[in-house]
Amino acid sequence: MRKYFFYTSLMLSGLLFNAVTAYAQQTDDLISLLGKEKPKKERETNAFKSTRVVNGHSMEFLAPGTMDFRILHRFGQVNNGYSNMFGLDQASMRMGFDFGILQNLMIGFGRSTYKKELDGFIKFAPLRQATGTGSFPFTVALVAGMTYNTSPFTDTSIKNYNTSRIAYYFQAIIGRKFSEVISLQVMPTAVHNNLVLLNSQSNDQYSVGVGGRIKFSKRMAFTVDYFHRITGLEKGVSFNPLSVGIDIETGGHVFQLHFSNSTGMNERAFITETTNRWDKAEIRFGFNLSRVFQIVKKKKHS
Repeated sequence: MRKYFFYTSLMLSGLLFNAVTAYAQQTDDLISLLGKEKPKKERETNAFKSTRVVNGHSMEFLAPGTMDFRILHRFGQVNNGYSNMFGLDQASMRMGFDFGILQNLMIGFGRSTYKKELDGFIKFAPLRQATGTGSFPFTVALVAGMTYNTSPFTDTSIKNYNTSRIAYYFQAIIGRKFSEVISLQVMPTAVHNNLVLLNSQSNDQYSVGVGGRIKFSKRMAFTVDYFHRITGLEKGVSFNPLSVGIDIETGGHVFQLHFSNSTGMNERAFITETTNRWDKAEIRFGFNLSRVFQIVKKKKHS
């Protein structure tokens, strides 16, 4: 009995050793094969269908050599009722031109009817979300912008300076495309106004924004962005901007219908000068239209 048990154990040990050896050999072959054919690095794209969420920048970039012609249109407050056709009788707009320089670099400028402001920005991403060799789990982008108010000075009895018309903003975007359906990002932002209306107001204001997209069909998605002001919020006077929209992709166009409690459409305006609130229906209906053109011929790879 003992001999039988001994020989049986010896045979099973031999079979187990052979199985482990064969598995190890197969694993080595697989690792060797993977070592020869490393997965290529592929950048995640289309986290958002546009370089803007609604008001704020998104983590998306234009392709090099392309121009995005953007028209942003926002009507009056819907709670005014029939007196101004729920805001349709009033409107403000921004017209802009954005340019793709590199895969991770773009610039843009525009002009708004609100305070007759000119604005410009530069956006750069040192890190892009990607898969494969050398991949990174999310995108980090940096934005720097400036606005210039061209409307007349309200008080002409004092000496006014052109530098008083200037404001700056600096923003970081940390975002991730979690799936083909969901994308999220956070946007810490600082805005500096060279001139403020009251001595009690700070020239520097800080906020943290969040933006997201939920895709619910092949060409349509729900988008939202919200900025929570850490400093500079005046109780009962100014409010945090919240915007929600529906993106509709139509070939070369991205058409967005949205509602927002902000009037201005650049960072200085919608972050620091939103004076309306959602709970009183002081919101505005609007649309954003984006049309991308190829203005520089793509290089042919031989």
